[in-house]
Amino acid sequence: MIRSNALIFLLAGLFPLLLSAQPKSKPQPANIIFILSDDHSAPFVSSYGYPSIKTPNIDRLAQEGIRYTRAYTTAPQCVLSRAALMTGRSTLDIQMTRFSAPLPADVVTYPELLRKAGYYTGICGRNFHLDGNRTIPESAEVYDKYGLETFKNRVDYLRVSANSDTIYRQYAEFLDKTPRNKPFFLQVGYSDPHRVFTAKNFEPDPATLKLPEGWPDTKLVREDFAAYLGEIQRLDGDVGRLLDELKKRGLEQSTLVVFMGDNGGALLRGKGTLYNLGINVPLIARHPGRIKAGQVSNAILSGEDLAPTFLDIAGLPIPKNMTGKSLVPSFQQPSYEPHASVFSVRGAHGHGLPTSTVHFDLGRTVITSKYKLIYNVLWQLPYTPVDFAAQPFWLDLSQRHAEGKLERNVDQRLFASRRELFELYDLDKDPNEFNNLAGDEPYQEIEHQLKAQLQEWMILNRDYVPLPIPPAGKY
Repeated sequence: MIRSNALIFLLAGLFPLLLSAQPKSKPQPANIIFILSDDHSAPFVSSYGYPSIKTPNIDRLAQEGIRYTRAYTTAPQCVLSRAALMTGRSTLDIQMTRFSAPLPADVVTYPELLRKAGYYTGICGRNFHLDGNRTIPESAEVYDKYGLETFKNRVDYLRVSANSDTIYRQYAEFLDKTPRNKPFFLQVGYSDPHRVFTAKNFEPDPATLKLPEGWPDTKLVREDFAAYLGEIQRLDGDVGRLLDELKKRGLEQSTLVVFMGDNGGALLRGKGTLYNLGINVPLIARHPGRIKAGQVSNAILSGEDLAPTFLDIAGLPIPKNMTGKSLVPSFQQPSYEPHASVFSVRGAHGHGLPTSTVHFDLGRTVITSKYKLIYNVLWQLPYTPVDFAAQPFWLDLSQRHAEGKLERNVDQRLFASRRELFELYDLDKDPNEFNNLAGDEPYQEIEHQLKAQLQEWMILNRDYVPLPIPPAGKY
């Protein structure tokens, strides 16, 4: 009996040791929610300091995470930009400079890599733009003939809607469908603040709002800009619904939430151009425990960086052909700078014939921490705005231009008969890109250095437009 009791005590003492010796299960990787607004330039969020807009829900993400002030998309157009977001690669490298092109089947996206590693993956909301465009029957026939629509095979859950209530239901349905033992990734796209502007109940007072510096101050310009800001304020409410649902389900602490614009707004010198309003977008990330709250990063970033960031946060290797850099180091060190330079391209837009620079324009830009060089390949053609050439405020400005009633600098920026082949800006002194330094004697060396950087990038990416530095003595 004594021996029996001794054995029991011995086993009781060994039991905790045996349990501790068992291999511990790995913690589940972070969930990922990627919220994309449509045509959203960086200044127009209240946490970015713009005084005429209220975005408390997006601001909450910034207060609880990190806000990036200099995130640049790889193009000022949705298809081209979203292709790089999905792949972590240059728009040129993956041959996606034509607006209606479907993403090639052999180009791997990060949701596919997440899915292969055990994530439940999905895309919902606004059209993701990477399966081509079926509104042209002849194009749809080609897609069907060669099986070019691939995204139904790339993710577990695929839904499309422009209606915000439907998007919320898709979001909730996705969360309901996610297996309990799996982490998830979901891209949620919104149409706001894309034209046509319909958020009438959310508009600020046109008479009192602050116009961007250098804009012509007319009644119609103010009304149009107020309508744009109204779209963003409506969007903010939709973002709040997503965040509240995440918290209600107890998923807030285990989920990385990223908010970003797909390209700049359809505004003066915005969408379709390589100026800041065309490619500098809001980018905010929150992950309690992983991201120190209330941080701000001023490093230059590329749309290519999102894919490697998501793979990194999931603990996955980053493929060598991804040219983007993970932003995870910045989650604790906002001074982290992944790039010395970033690049963007302007390609074909929409589906129309090349009758103006609305549908067809070619341009390249290189951006450093201080300078920016724009290469207008089709420099002989004047600027024509994307998505608002028929809007009343633009028609009114055009009439004022014809009558010589616009302020000289405004008239030259918007209605010059031709553009400069090269534009060089000191972004510290001239953040609005008003003073072109290209050709100025004191900046010749800087201009040449940037052209050389752009030349290298264009060669490596097999660019099809003429290189910015011609053979000596030949033009």
